[in-house]
Formats: sequence, C-alpha cells, structure tokens
Amino acid sequence: MNSKKIFITGMGAVTPVGIGVEEYWKSLTEGVCGIDEIEGLDTTDLTVKRAGQVKNFNPKDYLSMKLVQDLEPYMQYAYVSAMEAVNMSGLDTDSDRVGIVMGSALSGICIIGETNSQLALNHKAAGPKFLTKAMGNIAAAQFSINYKIKGPSLTVSTACSSGGDAVKIASLLIQSDACDAVVVMAGEGAICTPLIQSLTKTGALSKTGESRPFDVNRNGFVLGEGGGALVLESEESAVKRGAKALAVLLGCANNTDAFNPVSPDPSGAGAAACMKLALHDAGISPVDVDYINAHGTATKMGDIAETNAIHIVFGDHPVKVSSTKGITGHMMGAGGITELIACIRILQTGTVPANIGLSDHDPECDINVSANRLDGQDIRIAMSNALGFGGQNSCVIVGRAD
Repeated sequence: MNSKKIFITGMGAVTPVGIGVEEYWKSLTEGVCGIDEIEGLDTTDLTVKRAGQVKNFNPKDYLSMKLVQDLEPYMQYAYVSAMEAVNMSGLDTDSDRVGIVMGSALSGICIIGETNSQLALNHKAAGPKFLTKAMGNIAAAQFSINYKIKGPSLTVSTACSSGGDAVKIASLLIQSDACDAVVVMAGEGAICTPLIQSLTKTGALSKTGESRPFDVNRNGFVLGEGGGALVLESEESAVKRGAKALAVLLGCANNTDAFNPVSPDPSGAGAAACMKLALHDAGISPVDVDYINAHGTATKMGDIAETNAIHIVFGDHPVKVSSTKGITGHMMGAGGITELIACIRILQTGTVPANIGLSDHDPECDINVSANRLDGQDIRIAMSNALGFGGQNSCVIVGRAD
C-alpha cells in the first residue's frame, strides 16, 4: 500500500474531439465522435479509411517555430498537453525535485516509414533531425529543457498500456522520495500506411471505421491519435505551495499476461490480477469502486477477455463501466492518460459519458455498460484500465480530492 498520498494537480489533453481538457470533456459528455475519413494520407489502396485524428491543431499556436520544426506530431501532442497540465497546476518546474515520465507505444514510427520511403523512391538522404524525431524520449527531453526539469527523466513504451504505466512509474518516483512532483506526458501520432496495413492483416482494425465497444456487431478497433498529461505531486508538496488537488491517485499496478504477443488471455486472468494489485495498492475493496473506464477497444476477443476480468474481480458488484474509445478511437499510449482524465472529470461532475457505438449489447459482455449518458452519479472512486500487445496490463485508481 502507498505510504505517501499523491495528488493530481494538473491535467492536459490534445484529442480527436478537442484540444484542452474542457473541450475534450465537453465532447465526451455530448457524445461528439471524432472518428472520420483519414486526412493527409492517401488511402486509395487501404481497406481502412477512417480514424480518430486530431483536428484544428496548429502547432504554431502553442509552440515556438524551433519546437514546431524539432517535434514530430506525437511529440507536439504530448508537449502541448504537458504545457496545459503544468499551467493548470502552477508547479514551479525549475527543480531537481521535479521529474518527467513520457509514454508512447509507437513513438516515431511515421517518420521512420516516411524516411525509408524517401530513400527508396528518391534516394533522398535522411535529415539531421531524423534521429531526435524518431526517439521516444526526446519529447520528455525537449520539455525538460524548456521547463528546466532537472530530476529523473524516463520514457516507457509498453504498447497501449504506456500511458498508465507512465503514471505508475511517476508514482514510484514520488513514493521513493526521488521526486516531489512528476510531469507525466504521453503522445501518439501513428496513423500511417505501414501500421494500417499491418493491423488490417491481423484483423484487429474495424474495416467499417466504427468503434463499437461491447456491442455484438463490433468488428475491431479504430486508430486514434493525440496526447495527454498529468502533474502528480506529493501531498506535502501540494499543501506547501497551496496547490488545488483535482483528484487523489489511490493506487496503480502493472503486470503481464505471459500468454501471447498480440492476443489477450481470453480468461482475463492477467487483467484481473492487475486490477487486484491496484486495489491492494490503494488499500480498498472492489465494492469501493464506482466506475471503470474500460480498455474497451471493440475487438471481439479483447472486450470479452476484459469482461471476464471484471467478473473475476468484482463478482456481483454492479460497478458502472464504459469505454470512451467509441468517441476518440484507440489513442494507443496516449489513451491511458486521456482516459484517466475522463475518470477525474467524472469524479468531479458525477456525469458518466455514454458508451458511444453501443446499440446491441453483446450478451458475452454482460457488464454494467450504458449506451446513455448518466448524470448525477455519486462516483467517488474510479478505475482506468489500459491493456496492450504483449499482454501488458495497466490499472490506475483515482479518488475524489475531498
């Protein structure tokens, strides 16, 4: 169990349905879907032609020209999210007691593919910034340089659980007294031809471009992109500087299925064990949890495996469940952060966004999922699951700040 109380004092988001936490949350509660025809990519020869892309995002509105040129989109999304989180927090980052953790599943996959294509077709040499744009850790490095963060800087790439695992690592840094506060950031911008082709051949992507978590007619997930960020801070640090706590980080955990590189354990045993570890870390029981933001990608196997995991852990406890991926698509590593932000706003408002895409509930996914928005809910503790290729499981639990 945690020995130190950890507050979340800042949040930031860049998503397919809004830039900034408030725009993102407004779209979630209004059921605005960010999945549309793919722009900026020739999809003529692609079976999949829809994704959740970030819209109306001009990096020049937020970043210096140098940073615009130095940062790939996945870095820009993470960086701008972190800017919002730090500004909201009011944290003085110029310290060796502040750390930073970055999460990304695919980092610079797009620039790697584009550069290889240019080399093959035009014999055009790679540019001097190729390496720093492709390396996942440079997003955190650039942010730490500009915000004078001198504490630990770590980058995690654990598939779609990267964002949740970044939160876990940040909590460990605070618990071990290596930091007083940690900026957690995550970014994904991987909507590119090689990834779409590869995932299409695995059968994981929805060919219709519809994300329908827990619906009997679901046919795969939809790619999404964006960024998310949080500021985690020890209670002592937050109280000392009079920071406003948005939520309390109660517990978090990570483990692996040890089952298959791309398929979840259908029994849900690994994900269930991860949720139990997070509950133990938080020092609470399953009946204390009021809401779960499920990983809920809308794949046949994944939704059923997660349903089984929820049954193993929660039994007959009718915990409310929903997935926000019907709205944003699957934001990969960034989703672990943006979905946790949704949990925090649910705690603050008592509003649970609808599980968009759900019209015919799959009887094999017999959990308490609603196709309708729920208002006036008494949600005091929320759980966010992020499960990834390789059997990576992440679970984060947050509670009301009061």
